[in-house]
Amino acid sequence: MSVRELLDPSNCALVMIDYQPQMLFAVSSIDGQTLVNNTTLIAKAAKLFKVPTLLTTVATKTFSGPTFKQLVDVFPGQELIDRTTMNAWEDVRVKRAVERMGRKKLIFGGLWTSVCIAMPALMALEEGHDVYCVVDACGDVNQMVQDSSVQRMVQAGVAPITSLQFLLELQRDWARQATYSGVMDIVQQHAGTYGVGAQYARAFIPHASEAGGGVGAAAVGPQEQRQTPVRTQ
Repeated sequence: MSVRELLDPSNCALVMIDYQPQMLFAVSSIDGQTLVNNTTLIAKAAKLFKVPTLLTTVATKTFSGPTFKQLVDVFPGQELIDRTTMNAWEDVRVKRAVERMGRKKLIFGGLWTSVCIAMPALMALEEGHDVYCVVDACGDVNQMVQDSSVQRMVQAGVAPITSLQFLLELQRDWARQATYSGVMDIVQQHAGTYGVGAQYARAFIPHASEAGGGVGAAAVGPQEQRQTPVRTQ
């Protein structure tokens, strides 16, 4: 396995780090509302495809505040590991939780990219994981810091992906009926103008609202769609 292999629901886990108010306040490399939206998108994608997901925080009660409500609503009742370490990989509880998930491919998203994402991503890479960073679900104090942090990770071997790419790479085949409607719901809620296009297609394009006739694939016949190989859980 390597980052050259596509993600699917059976081979990856999502690690969401420090999505907390105090961490967001100083972010200027991405619009705050866009960041929250993209973060919610990847959380919903992971839940839909049953991708194991770890939520971890730093100094919740003394500095950073609670995890974004949008994430808590996606994973109600899930335990959050609250740390003192800036580097989540140096908290033994986090490493044990990752080990329990049993996935070689780790997808990281969180705040800030330069510290709370880069450090655990580089250490996980060094220990043999295939590591991905959802770059539009991360942010930092300015664009230069964001870009240099992503560049550092990419040079080391971390693969950059985007939130919508994560969702669509898990789906991959519009004939995959078990998750088709859920993907379309997430797209309409969080994918901007692409989501508006999905809403239009469902309303006006023949067969686009049927499972197996996704946006961008409405003209493809069911037999052609089923030719796409997709690993399932």
